[in-house]
This record gives sequence, structure tokens and C-alpha cells, in this order.
Amino acid sequence: MTSDEFLNHFYSDLILVGRKSELTALTYKISTKEFFDFLAKQRIKLRDVSVNDLISYFTMRRTAECTEYTLAKDISAIRSLGDYLVRKNYWEENYALLLDKPKITKNIPGVLSVEEVDTLLSCIDVSTELGKRDDALFELIYSCGLRISEACTLTVANLHLDEMLILVHGKGDKERIVPFGNRALQKLLIYIQEVRPVLTKGKNVAELFVNYRGEGISRKGVWKKFKELEVKSGIKAKVHTLRHSFATHLLSGGADLRSVQELLGHTDLSTTTIYTHITDNQLEQAHEKYF
Repeated sequence: MTSDEFLNHFYSDLILVGRKSELTALTYKISTKEFFDFLAKQRIKLRDVSVNDLISYFTMRRTAECTEYTLAKDISAIRSLGDYLVRKNYWEENYALLLDKPKITKNIPGVLSVEEVDTLLSCIDVSTELGKRDDALFELIYSCGLRISEACTLTVANLHLDEMLILVHGKGDKERIVPFGNRALQKLLIYIQEVRPVLTKGKNVAELFVNYRGEGISRKGVWKKFKELEVKSGIKAKVHTLRHSFATHLLSGGADLRSVQELLGHTDLSTTTIYTHITDNQLEQAHEKYF
């Protein structure tokens, strides 16, 4: 079996057995290929890899000035590889589990104020069909705290207008129910009634948000449209900033941490607690300003 064939089998195993997302599986496949390249240069057979070989590899990665995040991601990939190799009887045990992941410094994400979000969304040209679509798209991303991938894969079947709820398929194929408000409802109704039928031209398309060809909108398409808004508004942000802003505004408005965790689809509550630091910073800034 060639190296490429092995990597393809590993990639398929990550998705089918490990239940990883396609993006995670692809990332792990790339990290594993880099590890294989190292083994080839050192003339080390995969079956003969030792803990010292793994330490040497990650020491080399560290001296190559890889970030903590990249190293942690690579170790996760090699751990998954180790599990696969043990099941396939290449390794007696998963040596990668002996490696410690580097501690990642959590950067507090940037957020927008409510006024900045309003300014950003007001720059959308709603006189055009695609503008009305973008108006509904970005409003829903903000008011439901969606990831880009979640917005792109949201289906018509999982939109419940009467109940003002959406069923979101998040990371790890986990589902959650998220409510949306009247403003999002009105924009969605305009898009669904006036725009979407024109774009799809009567075709049966599962995805709620479609591009000008009537096909499900892509992540790249969403990024491109948001970049245009960023230039128009003069507000520096990313699409994901809307998700951060959603969480922060909820906490600032008195929502409890557990509820925000459920709405964001975070598995671990500690992931959600980063937003409490943002609200603390805002309080400190307000105190300094007025006192």
C-alpha cells in the first residue's frame, strides 16, 4: 500500500469510525502526511516508530516556530493515527497518547457593539435580490450565533417559521434548537417569498440560502459578501465576530452561562466562559470612562 493510499484509508476511517467532520478529517490527513514525510527523510518505518521518534518530530516542529495551536492540532492528529494503527495491528499501543499537548493561550475574541452590528447590517443593499438574501443570512447568523458552516448547511426543512426556531447541525453532527426574533423573521419571509424562488428557478434545493445559480451558498461566498460589508461600513470584523457578539450581548443582557452554552452548541462550558472575560473587560472600560 502506498503512502497516499494509506492516508486515504485513514481519512475515511476518521469520518466513518471516528465520526470526525470532513474538515477535521482533512486537517488530520494533512498533519499525518507531514509526519510521514519526516519518517521518510529519517528512514524510519511506520511499524518501527518509537516514543523518541515522536518526541524528535514534535521538537523539530517546535523549532520550526509552529504555534501552540498548530502543535496541539498535530498531536491530536497523530493520536488519532495511533488509534488507527493499533486497530490495524501496526502498533502495539498508541505511543502518541504519552505526548502532552501544549497549553494554548486563549485569546479573547473580538466583538462588536449592538450599534456596530446595526451599522454593519445596514450597509447591505436590500434593493437587489442578493442583497435581500444577505440581509436575511447575516441577520440569522447574528441573532442565532451561527457558525458559517451551520448557516451554509441550514436546510429549509429545519427552518420553522411559525415557532421561530431553527434546527442546527453543529460540530460533531450534534443538533441544537435555536430561536430567532421578529427582525430575523421579517427578513427571512422577504427572502423566502420574494427572492429564493427566483434564484432556484423552481428547482428543489435543500439548503435555505442559495447563490445566484440557485445552489447552496458556500463558505467562500459568505466570506466574500461579508468582506464587502466590512469595506462599506469601515468596521473591522469577520463573519465569526457576529457569533462572538451574539454570545457577549446575551451575557451582557443577563442570560445565564448554561443557556448561552446550549445556544452556541459548546460541548464544554469552559469554552463558553471566555465570553465572561469580554463582559468583564467592558465593565472595566466603562468604569474607567465614567469614574
